[in-house]
Amino acid sequence: MSYALDFGTSNTVIARWNPISQQPEPVILPGLTESLDSPLIPSLLYVDQAQIPQLTLGQQVILNELNHGNNQRVFRNFKRGIGAEIQGFLPKLDGCDLTFEQIGTWFIEHLYQQLLKLHPDALKSLVLTVPVDCFAAYRLWLTELCQALNVEQVKLLDEPTAAALGTGLGDAQTLLVIDFGGGTLDLSLVQQPQTPPESRGFLLKWGQQILGQKEQPSPSSQIAKVISKAGRTLGGSDIDQWIGAYFQAQDNLPITPWTLRLWERLKIKLSSQAKAEEFYRNPDTGQEHQITLTRPELEQILATHDFFSRLDDCLTQVLHQARGQGITTKDIEGVILIGGTCQMPAIKAWIRSHFPTHKIAADHPLTAVATGALYLDQGAGIADFLYHGYGIRYWDYRRQTHHWHPIIQPGQSYPMSQPIELILGASTADQPGLELIMGELGQTQERTEIFFEGGQLITRTIKDQPTVQALNDREGSRTIAQLNPLGQPGTDRLKVLFFVDQHRQLRISIDDLLTQTRLVDQQLVITLR
Repeated sequence: MSYALDFGTSNTVIARWNPISQQPEPVILPGLTESLDSPLIPSLLYVDQAQIPQLTLGQQVILNELNHGNNQRVFRNFKRGIGAEIQGFLPKLDGCDLTFEQIGTWFIEHLYQQLLKLHPDALKSLVLTVPVDCFAAYRLWLTELCQALNVEQVKLLDEPTAAALGTGLGDAQTLLVIDFGGGTLDLSLVQQPQTPPESRGFLLKWGQQILGQKEQPSPSSQIAKVISKAGRTLGGSDIDQWIGAYFQAQDNLPITPWTLRLWERLKIKLSSQAKAEEFYRNPDTGQEHQITLTRPELEQILATHDFFSRLDDCLTQVLHQARGQGITTKDIEGVILIGGTCQMPAIKAWIRSHFPTHKIAADHPLTAVATGALYLDQGAGIADFLYHGYGIRYWDYRRQTHHWHPIIQPGQSYPMSQPIELILGASTADQPGLELIMGELGQTQERTEIFFEGGQLITRTIKDQPTVQALNDREGSRTIAQLNPLGQPGTDRLKVLFFVDQHRQLRISIDDLLTQTRLVDQQLVITLR
């Protein structure tokens, strides 16, 4: 039986394919989900013992009141730290140094074990959903995690694209999915299929093989084409922090894990009422303090943090990519809203300012990703592209600093029809080998400066350097080829061919131009995002 897991910053949802009804359905895990009527599993983990892991997760953390106070054994929002270069502070528990990757692994593996208890013989296929703007490190973490799961087949799918596959918008073909959850904002413009060509989804694991090293049998399937996509690390947890900063400045209230839950409850109440109230109890004095927040106050908090400008930037990026393929705003036939943050009236008003109401659908916003992902195992394929660009690091002698030279541009479809060629030479006499550091290039951000010059108001758009995550900048991984005979400066020595295969794997081949021999043939460098 096929299952899908939507691992979220605030909540996680599991769904399965019902072979009788031939429809996806959310899975209830008693004790872990919020209730017997809700499939939401709070993304909370309590580590009672780290050396030999003893864990409590999901709703059990709340029921056992383990999340009260500033308990360093309780972890939340840990999805956002997975794959990040700067990990932030994590406490050392029971003599163990922890990482966000370890916390995420414990959480998903424990969910998997609980699922097996309910369906021990049925879990054969699993679809995992991922944010649009995650880096390759997040995918590599999932790859390592999947090796420990006793599942025959594992696939990956963008979260908003998953929701588009399961939409119920009738004949609407071109869909914009806005996935706004606790940790990320993801937008994806997807064209649903008209004809059923041969295709296959992106395969992460088949049997004991990882990253598509063994081919999946190619089913007859319908293929959905991803036109454009964009993402930001921005979500409901950021808004909770902003509300906390507001009350810290106004009433001198602390920002703690417990008060963050308080601010979250205020935010949720304001989705259905104009004014929200909660009570804050001082842990030292026991005195209660009534907290109130109105919708206009919340909208002012959002405006203070340039919230709507960030939304506009993300939407502009998606529409700009789409125009390159001849698709404009009027061609978008449906807008799907998913994620808890999309339920905020201010967000709905922002969406209605861009699209007419009759095109907007918000059915099952918290479960649509997990249930939609299951259609990937029912014959739906994805024609996708690389969201990030990739390049090599070089030394800029004029500026005396490192820069990145793009090799693969964002938006590159795969598999590539032709490899990209790069010629390299030695930089010092008797050089024994050549090093090459690859990097994943995030989106280049634009900012506008406004200033006066000659009595006139001048605006200037500046492109900042893209965020870069090095892929192989570590000892033993930088050298791509040994030179025999030794390399000498002034001549071309190596031809490097870069190629992305059907599994998003970046591979390189290296030819020695001096000896006319191939040193490396289709070697795997990294699985790309």
